[in-house]
Amino acid sequence: MKKVFIFLCFIASLAQAQQALSLKDAINIALKNSYDIQLAKNNVEISTINNNYGVAGGLPLITGTASDNEQLTSLNQKLSNGTNINKSGVTGNSLNAGVTAGILLYNGMRVVSTKQRLEQLQQQSQLLLNAQIQNTIAQVMTQYYEVVRQQGYLKTIEGSLAAAQQRLSVVQTRQQVGLANNADLFQSQLDLNALVQTQQSQQLVIDQSKADLLTSLQLKADSLINISDTILVETGLQQSTILSGIANNPTIAAADEQIRINSLIEKETVAQRYPSLRFNSGYNYGRSSSTAGFNLLNQSYGPFASINLSVPIYNGSIAKRQQQTAAIATRNAQLQKELLVRDNTNIAVKTFQAYQNAIQQLQTQQQNYSLSKQLLDLVLQKFQLKQATIIDVKQAQQSFEAEGYRLVNLNFAAKSAEIELKRITNALSF
Repeated sequence: MKKVFIFLCFIASLAQAQQALSLKDAINIALKNSYDIQLAKNNVEISTINNNYGVAGGLPLITGTASDNEQLTSLNQKLSNGTNINKSGVTGNSLNAGVTAGILLYNGMRVVSTKQRLEQLQQQSQLLLNAQIQNTIAQVMTQYYEVVRQQGYLKTIEGSLAAAQQRLSVVQTRQQVGLANNADLFQSQLDLNALVQTQQSQQLVIDQSKADLLTSLQLKADSLINISDTILVETGLQQSTILSGIANNPTIAAADEQIRINSLIEKETVAQRYPSLRFNSGYNYGRSSSTAGFNLLNQSYGPFASINLSVPIYNGSIAKRQQQTAAIATRNAQLQKELLVRDNTNIAVKTFQAYQNAIQQLQTQQQNYSLSKQLLDLVLQKFQLKQATIIDVKQAQQSFEAEGYRLVNLNFAAKSAEIELKRITNALSF
């Protein structure tokens, strides 16, 4: 008795050591720790940084240059006035410095198109981040409810185990008074042992399902967590609402952005065939000196300004071919978007059919489960009164287990379909 008490105390302390984990907590942890979300956030940050007129080529470019060149030469000069200069080891210095600023005035609106493309890329990266967030939430919710489902199986097994223990107790009592044979006792003990093994195997499945969930949360797979929850299904989803909500799918919206991005790339390639006009201005300073020779010192400095016009005449039809391939890329982006809409619509229809089917069966299955529990209790009572056999009890147990498994499966199937439908329409919340 003392050992039993110590064992119960150990189980109680172990349960207290396990950390309670709610669905909301699990999702919050996943959103914080997910590597996929962090990568998507980094992509948003990159596209935000690149969305700048300077990257598009619309801001002035300012360049400073400087050079200082020391020389040691041998000099031999003959001047027109008859003077001859012949020296070795002549030192000289040449110093040049300047600041140049240039700005693009016109290049066929290419800068405008590039800036618009950078804006679309930023919006697209944000949409892809939203899609990754929805995918992460859906994954965590599905894995969380998978643990709940497996725990539901365990509860059914425990219910059947209690009936088996009761049946064994009745047989043992009967044997003590000489009303039961060893065959009934052995069969009852075998059935009980089989259920204990099933219970242990099911606990392993639960532990592994928890490990999968913890891995998705970027936590240690062997962390102790306690999930006490039930599967509650939203029964009011409508197919028309789901199909109309597919347009809100961030992946499809990102495909729309890709079409616009490719259209802007077309405009950029077209702009290569237009003249470019650039204004340049700056200040130059130059100084050269020599210890011998005709020019002992030469110095110049001052501002300058210029306008450069570049007109493309022929480049081997490269720009024309780039424009043609860009137009094909735009058509491909349109096709890819249509494929996404088609595939998501197909998934939505099939998932809604599964959702509706599970909802329709749930009410009947709940009644079946309740009836199987009542049947098991009734057969156990009859067994105690010797009005039912061991086979009757075993059949009632099997019916109870089957109906319990079916009820848990239908609940999980309906919830999984609900999660997927909301993910497709960007409507997942917690």
